[in-house]
Amino acid sequence: MFESVGVLDYWTYLLAVIGIVLVPGPNSIFVLTTAAQSGVVKGYQAACAVFLGDAILMMVSALGVASLLKTLPMLFLIVKGFGALYLCYLGFTLLRGAWLKSKQPVDKNIGIEVVGKTRIKNPFKKALFLSLSNPKAILFFVAFFIQFVDPNYVHPSLSFFILGLTLEFISFIYLTFLIFAGVSLALWFHKRKRLETLATASVGVLFVGFGIKLATASLN
Repeated sequence: MFESVGVLDYWTYLLAVIGIVLVPGPNSIFVLTTAAQSGVVKGYQAACAVFLGDAILMMVSALGVASLLKTLPMLFLIVKGFGALYLCYLGFTLLRGAWLKSKQPVDKNIGIEVVGKTRIKNPFKKALFLSLSNPKAILFFVAFFIQFVDPNYVHPSLSFFILGLTLEFISFIYLTFLIFAGVSLALWFHKRKRLETLATASVGVLFVGFGIKLATASLN
């Protein structure tokens, strides 16, 4: 169905996106903290900034890759090589992080004070800056999305739009859950190190697999 609009292995992509979104990161932690300290409205302000920041980064990535696919196909090989290395790097970093977490003791007495007591001002501006201040995100979107875009499709920007919209939708569901779960969710994960470690390690393996897949991919 999605092959007709230049998207390859959409359901594999969907599963990968769910796994990626569920891994705790700076954006999701900021949204969670904002909602826990300042309420649902402020939490959604931060979430909207994350959506906007991701959309901007994905647009930049899509325009760049679309241009490469159309006019400079040889550079696709360079992007593919660096992208594969970066994805593997992320995977091994996650695996290392999971191993380090497994060595840390679980603090059963942690309380709500770990989140902080200061109310967050201007959450939209802060979350937008946080989202846009990571230049590696552009390389990530290029390296990840390019695996699921048919290089022979005449409108690759449409393919990137569908992939980006899917990611934003899954992100919206997850951030909404974080906003309403608030501190309770943070405490729940913190007290279950094994589950957190297993999830992080699984996504690390997933990233390494995508890196290998990208390294062995061809334009045909």
